[in-house]
Amino acid sequence: MLPVSQRRLRSDIEANGEFGSIDEGDGYGRTVLAGTEANGAARDQFVHRLEAAGLDVTVDGIGNIVGRWDPPTADSTAAAIACGSHLDSVPEGGLFDGPLGTYAALEAVRAMQDAGVHPLRPIEVVCFTEEEGQRFGNGLLGSSVATGRTSLAEALELTDEDGVTCASGLEEIGYRGTGCLDASEWDAWLELHIEQGTRLTTADAAAGVVTAIAGITHCYVDIAGHADHAGSTPMDCRTDALAAASELTLDIEAMARGDTPGSSTAVGTVGRLDVSPNATNVIPGAVRLGVDIRDVSEASIESLVAELTTSAERIAADRGVEISIDRPYFVPPESMAERCQSALLAAGDRAAVDTLTLHSGAAHDTMNIARVTDAGLVFAPSRDGISHNPLEWTDWTDCAAATAVLAGAIADLAGVDVS
Repeated sequence: MLPVSQRRLRSDIEANGEFGSIDEGDGYGRTVLAGTEANGAARDQFVHRLEAAGLDVTVDGIGNIVGRWDPPTADSTAAAIACGSHLDSVPEGGLFDGPLGTYAALEAVRAMQDAGVHPLRPIEVVCFTEEEGQRFGNGLLGSSVATGRTSLAEALELTDEDGVTCASGLEEIGYRGTGCLDASEWDAWLELHIEQGTRLTTADAAAGVVTAIAGITHCYVDIAGHADHAGSTPMDCRTDALAAASELTLDIEAMARGDTPGSSTAVGTVGRLDVSPNATNVIPGAVRLGVDIRDVSEASIESLVAELTTSAERIAADRGVEISIDRPYFVPPESMAERCQSALLAAGDRAAVDTLTLHSGAAHDTMNIARVTDAGLVFAPSRDGISHNPLEWTDWTDCAAATAVLAGAIADLAGVDVS
C-alpha cells in the first residue's frame, strides 16, 4: 500500500475550502464559480502545490491545469496516465465535491514519490475548468473542450448572466492559457469523487468502483393555457396551464419510478417551473417546466422521453392547452473501461479497503474522457448522501482510504510493480 498522507490531503482540502467560503453554521460552505476571484485563488494554491511536488505545470486555452510528473524511469514519449477533477463549485456548495478528486490525484503522486516507486509512464494531475456549469455553459466545459466535443472558440464565447465571456473571466484571474489539452492522448484517466448518495455508507464500504455513468437529457416543456380571473371564472371554464403542468409532473415521476415498465436505475425530475403571470388571483396562463431525465441505458432515456411526449399529448387534449417540448441537451451514458475498473478493485484489495461496484447517477468530467480513452471513476462515501450543500461531508479516514485506492490503480496503470 502506498503511503498516502491523510494529514497532507486534509490540509490541502481545508486550505482550498477557505476560498469563497461562506458562513453556514455547522457546515463548510463555499461558492467558487469559474473565472471568479475565489476560483483564481483556489487555482493559485493548486499550482503552488503541484510545483512544490516537482510537477511541470501548464494551462491550456480554456484554463485546464495540468501538472506533469515525468520521473527518470518513465518513457517521456509514452502516453500518460491522467487523474484529477475540478475546483469550481455550485453556489453555497460543500468542501469535497471536486477538490477531493483534484488533491487526491496530487496526493497519489506524492505517495508514489515518497515510496520511491518507478512509473514507466508519465503521470498528469488535472484540474478541469467549469465542471459545475454554474457560470458558463451547461457543465463539464473543460473536459468537453479537451475531448473535442466543444471547440475552444465556442467555449470562450460563452457568457454568464451579466454578459461576461468565459474568455474574459479566465483572463481576469490569469488562467486563459494557450493551446488545447487533448485527452485522447492519455493512456488512461482516473477520477476520485464523493458519491453524492448513500449506497457506500449503507454498505459500510470505504470506496465504490463505478461501472457506468448515467446519461442526461434536459427537456423544456411549454404549456399555454389562458390567464383569467381566479374568482369569476368557473372551474369548468378554465384552461389552467399550471394544473396541466402539475399533472405532467406527476406523470414524469411515475414513469421514472417504474409505474410503467422501465429501468430500475432511471430517474426523472421536474426541477424548474416558470409560471406566468404568477399572481395569486390569476389563473396561470403559461408554464415552462425544466425536466431532467437520467439513466445508464440510452434506450431507457429515449423511452422516457417518448412517454413524456405521449403524456403531454394526452394532457393537452384533455385540458385544452397547447404543449410543446424542446430537447436541447443530451449527454449519453458512458461505461467505464474494464481495465480501469479492474485496477481500482485490485488496488482496493491490496490496500485492504472495502469496495463495491455501483453506477453514477451524477455527471462527471470522466464521462467526457471515457469517449476518447480508457477511463475509471471511484467514489468515496458521502455522509447522509448530502452534496451541493455546506453539510456535504466525507470522513477524513474515508478520503485517505479512497485516495489509497486511486493511488494504487494509478501506479498499476503506470507500470509500477504492485505485486
